[in-house]
Amino acid sequence: MPTAPEATHTVHLRPRNSHPRWLRLTHWLNAMAVLVMVTSGWRIYNASPLYGFNFPDSITLGGWLGGALQWHFAAMWMLVVVGLLYLMTNVLSGRLSRRFFPLSIKGFFQDLWSALRGRLGHAEVSHYNQVQRVAYLFVMLDITVLVISGLVLWKSVQFPLLRELLGGYDSARHVHFIAMSLLVTFFVVHLVMVALVPKTLWAMIVGHKERL
Repeated sequence: MPTAPEATHTVHLRPRNSHPRWLRLTHWLNAMAVLVMVTSGWRIYNASPLYGFNFPDSITLGGWLGGALQWHFAAMWMLVVVGLLYLMTNVLSGRLSRRFFPLSIKGFFQDLWSALRGRLGHAEVSHYNQVQRVAYLFVMLDITVLVISGLVLWKSVQFPLLRELLGGYDSARHVHFIAMSLLVTFFVVHLVMVALVPKTLWAMIVGHKERL
């Protein structure tokens, strides 16, 4: 008596979304805004140096003080609008709590030690390790400080409370410069990590890294 053929199951391959479209869009827009703000900010700094050095003109944007200010303010509004959209979407969708928490001091140093030895896994790019969580949360805070100190430098009289919280106008200049330096440091490290793990860049461009 013939036996019934065994049932077969068809597996449909589909891309795994590691980064939704809204995240990719706000990521690139924020990156563009930060790049414009930093390079134009260096030109503005050169007009009245805070420390004993100037930035080379070749890496600044604006050509002159007036042009740099126009670029800076345009990018500032873009960063504020897109940054708020990014933050609100993260909070309302629950992504902020899922991707960036929980945090622990022990977990952070364990992941940091693994990263320094090149043993930190990157199998799933949508999963943030403890070092990434701290770094991305720090960037959110750092950009907030940049915007607040920038408002003091731009409209010091209109924002007296912010000015006093930062210790005055001159102190706000130092805070703004330090926050900018920390942000540039993050970007440099971020680019190095992307170079070491190229699939993270691909995921941020197309939204998925592999098929399941």
